[in-house]
Amino acid sequence: MAAITIRDVSDPTLEALKLKAAQTGRSLQAYLLDLVTRDARTPSLADMAARLDRETHVDLATSDILAAIDEGRERG
Repeated sequence: MAAITIRDVSDPTLEALKLKAAQTGRSLQAYLLDLVTRDARTPSLADMAARLDRETHVDLATSDILAAIDEGRERG
């Protein structure tokens, strides 16, 4: 595994992170590792939009829809 160093973290930011870690009962390292891991696993908005487009794209003509409606009416 690799180690990551983050430079130039302001004192107020560091204190806020330490407080959040303590509130969850974890060390600062465990808290930050969880944040980084969750962020890495979360798809970007562009990835989600591309997936949505892939999974919802349908090639139907208006005539296909109207034919299906007519067919349903004939059965019912």
